[in-house]
Amino acid sequence: MRAVCRSAVADLASLGAEAVRADLRDRGAAAAACRAIDVVFHTAGVAGLWGPWRRYYEANTLATRHVVAGCLEHGVGRLVFTSSPSVTFDGFDQKGVDESAPYPCRWLCHYPHTKALAEQHVLAGNGTGGLLTCALRPHLIWGPGDRHLVPGLIERRRANRLWRVGDGTNRVDMVYIDNAAEAHLLAAQALVPGSPAAGRAYFISQGEPVNCWDWIDEILALVGLPPTPKRMSVRTARWIGALMEGLWWLVPGDGDPPMTRFLAAQLSTSHFFDISRARRDLGYTPRVSTAEGMRRLAADLAPLRCGR
Repeated sequence: MRAVCRSAVADLASLGAEAVRADLRDRGAAAAACRAIDVVFHTAGVAGLWGPWRRYYEANTLATRHVVAGCLEHGVGRLVFTSSPSVTFDGFDQKGVDESAPYPCRWLCHYPHTKALAEQHVLAGNGTGGLLTCALRPHLIWGPGDRHLVPGLIERRRANRLWRVGDGTNRVDMVYIDNAAEAHLLAAQALVPGSPAAGRAYFISQGEPVNCWDWIDEILALVGLPPTPKRMSVRTARWIGALMEGLWWLVPGDGDPPMTRFLAAQLSTSHFFDISRARRDLGYTPRVSTAEGMRRLAADLAPLRCGR
């Protein structure tokens, strides 16, 4: 078992993994990482709302091309790629859509665009040189140890920078970390000759959409924070997002703009998915319920509660 990381991860050795520090933008390093490996889980990438095209293209698209090339060079039999549901997001509601949803004609930011290009390359490579591939689209991965979604919400609320966009009725899918991990293992097991999973993409979620803002408020409550009182219409949020993007182009700031058109759309629209194909082809079922996942998250976040 080998894990490729950009920096040292102390826990990997204790898990019996060979830890290799490498940059997958380096084709040679990506190929070397695939040597003597049976299954590759390609989860690496750069997520974000803002930044230059080159940053996202190299980390998400070019690096994925290098991983596919490495698999072919070293005779890897199976490749499971971690994609994103945002590869089909065009800024409007997605209610119960399945994998027949097309890639959009326009993109609101570089992340979903470059992930879509990567996904297409992975799926197109299925059947080449004996390589079987598939792509998973887990939505809003969360749980204990999360360093992105949950900490980001808490940080924004504490800084009073979290706005409730729209009428607050939009529903979203998400997936608990253990369920997302199991989906990857199931996908690898399903990739055998003649399998319907080969060359396909799959939405992965809890299978039970939640009200976006009620769920965010539940997370905030776990650390003793009140619901966000600040509200903004969708029209205003999209207008401010476009303005902020223009300002960041003219005078680049540190990090992402406080609002972008993509973020305004994500916070105000419904996006939940039909996971029937994953249930049928992969045998996937979300074994950890949302309620149990929230209990585990509460225990993990207990030290962060206000007043402690």
